[in-house]
Amino acid sequence: MAGVFVRIAELGAVFLFCLCDVSGVEPASTPNIIIMLMDDMGWGDLGILGQPEKETPHLDQMAAEGMLLMDFYTANPLCSPSRAALLTGRLPIRNGFYTTNDHARNGYTPQEIVGGIADSEVLVSELLAQAGYRNKIIGKWHLGHRPQYLPLRHGFHEWFGAPNCHFGPYDNKATPNIPVYNGSDMMGRYYEDFAISRASGESNLTQLYVREALDFIDRQAAAGRPFFLYWAPDATHGPLYASRGFLGTSRRGLYGDAVRELDDGVGRILSRLRDRGLDTNTLVFFTSDNGAAMVSRSKGGSNGPFLCGKQTTFEGGMREPAIAWWPSRIQPGQISHQLSTVMDLFSTALDLAVAVPPSDRVYDGTSLLPTLLNGTEVDRPVFYYRGDELMAVRYGLYKAHFWTWTNGEDERSKGIDFCRGEDVPGVTTMQQVNHTDSPLLFHLGRDPGERYSIKPKSSEYKQAMRKLEDLVAVHRAGLLPGEPQFNMCDSAVMNWAPAGCEKLGRCLKGPKSKPYKCPWPH
Repeated sequence: MAGVFVRIAELGAVFLFCLCDVSGVEPASTPNIIIMLMDDMGWGDLGILGQPEKETPHLDQMAAEGMLLMDFYTANPLCSPSRAALLTGRLPIRNGFYTTNDHARNGYTPQEIVGGIADSEVLVSELLAQAGYRNKIIGKWHLGHRPQYLPLRHGFHEWFGAPNCHFGPYDNKATPNIPVYNGSDMMGRYYEDFAISRASGESNLTQLYVREALDFIDRQAAAGRPFFLYWAPDATHGPLYASRGFLGTSRRGLYGDAVRELDDGVGRILSRLRDRGLDTNTLVFFTSDNGAAMVSRSKGGSNGPFLCGKQTTFEGGMREPAIAWWPSRIQPGQISHQLSTVMDLFSTALDLAVAVPPSDRVYDGTSLLPTLLNGTEVDRPVFYYRGDELMAVRYGLYKAHFWTWTNGEDERSKGIDFCRGEDVPGVTTMQQVNHTDSPLLFHLGRDPGERYSIKPKSSEYKQAMRKLEDLVAVHRAGLLPGEPQFNMCDSAVMNWAPAGCEKLGRCLKGPKSKPYKCPWPH
């Protein structure tokens, strides 16, 4: 098959989309695409990656039948920015999912947030829809909860899930409970119509999300049309939950119960693809939005050998479990060390659909099809952002930190610790420390835990830093930050009266508008 290449260049930054079948085998029809995005699941939570309880048999089998990507990264160590990056193929600093209220602060989309995904951003769902795909999101959206930001306005045809995290329960006076949508209308609220027991952790939500996925697959199989399923369950994000059949079944506690149920759901979805004869024409990609939350201590996930977790730009906050599965196209039992990111899923999906993105902007992803289908590995950088600041960069096995910060001593004194007791002097700093004049350099092959920095006077340091600094210079030269979406908050924009509430007689009266700058403590 002849390849069609689209070249996108801006200020020295070039991104190449290969719109071709790189395996040399013609696909039977337009491939289906399923992205499974977990919430706060760590690199070390899978049995295949060393979790000692071995409680993820379906994910381990998925990896055995496909490719395990060992060096796969999110675009930000927090939920909303990482999801926006996946769907736009662009770093949060470009797509606006950051704040300038304070330096290097993580932001996201709580109920109070005024902003969300801008209409000027083009999501992969929009481009796939134009290419003839039927698109559905199941689970957590988190790109803004106001009407103009919701998924059916941005290329998805169907939605079952919620715009925000499942925090609560609230009193519906000072704060409304989060709505759950079916399509464009709410069908109820968490804790009222969709129970989550804060005492036992029991909730049937994951079962609902699995059933929705199976139903969607069945309907698309019957219709014979290509589909994009974005499956984003959130059971592993606090407050944790699992259904009755999984409660108490894990040696890891409630978090493990949630992981086991999600693993079972993955197995059921892959099995349904086989049953419907879709497995050989469907790429399924499994990963997580950010690292495990170390602040949860023994009630959260594992980041394996990596330092710290969610909220930080150390490896534990940014490196994710990642599995690609496509029987007959991806050879089984493969392990790849290709540096890759969630933004590559945007480019990979468009490659499969032979869809071309707008050429008026820079994309930070590249198609993974050469890696997935041919085992190709190429050198490329990975940039680690926290809010508006470039904190670190990786190229090859070298990673340089220009800034370090975990979280402040005031939070640590309250038990809020993003590194859960991992104190590396001069690295896991409680203040923002600028290392730009002499970056901290680590070799992630010899030292994946980022504990032993390379001496600045060594020839190894000087040689590696020359390359890393050149890459950063090119990146900065081509950087045009987007309008920050996380600067303003207002209690009046909370989920008081979501679409569909009037049909249920469930609209709530909110307060008058009083905009204020969002406080982001870390």
